[in-house]
Amino acid sequence: MASFSTTTTLDEPQVSRGKAGGAPPTFDGGDGGRPGRGLPDYPTRLRRARLGLLVALTPVLMLFVSFTSAYVVRQGLPTLDPRTNQLVRDWIPVKLPTLLFVNTIVLLVSSIGMELARRQTKLAAVAATVKPATEAPISAEGKTPWLAMTIALGLLFLFGQWMAWKQLAASGFYVATTPSSSFVYLLTGAHAVHLMGGVLALLVAGLFALLHRSITTRSIVVDVTGWYWHFMAGLWVYIFALLELAK
Repeated sequence: MASFSTTTTLDEPQVSRGKAGGAPPTFDGGDGGRPGRGLPDYPTRLRRARLGLLVALTPVLMLFVSFTSAYVVRQGLPTLDPRTNQLVRDWIPVKLPTLLFVNTIVLLVSSIGMELARRQTKLAAVAATVKPATEAPISAEGKTPWLAMTIALGLLFLFGQWMAWKQLAASGFYVATTPSSSFVYLLTGAHAVHLMGGVLALLVAGLFALLHRSITTRSIVVDVTGWYWHFMAGLWVYIFALLELAK
């Protein structure tokens, strides 16, 4: 009994892009804008990082909203005096140190420096992504050390907050002296803790520069930290106005 067999050849599968087949698209690996490492490109990574920052800032915002609500409500609540067995108001307004106003100026100036550093590193990252891999990467860094200036001003702000707390203590207002002084330490201290996180992120960005990490990675770190820093600056202006006006 005869058997028949047929031989067919199959072409290599191609990914269709429009009417013509072609290779699958490659992604930028973030190493100076050179593709082929299977990672998302720079704009995609930047958008994802900003989205993650937005998610992370939501509980921080809600925390300070709750602090504000408690601050306003506590002002109008009387307490029971155990000696007279009567309801009395124990809310004593705290005179804020003038140093807090100086610290506000320092933080706002640091926010300007942070924005310049963010734009500087982003310009270098964009230049690196469009530069051919065979050429030396373009870098806009090093012209003005905005990042270092921001770190220095951030540390100066934290030192100024510590000095302001010492002035409050010298005036007789400690954490547990009055409910108003407790809220002053709570709001300013919580803000200082969150600002320390921004300083640490800036130090990481500076460490990446010393380790010669890719400019796109450094740009993403600086960009996200920059928006976080602006949020902290705006939050501090709000806290300072709340403590100064809603006594």
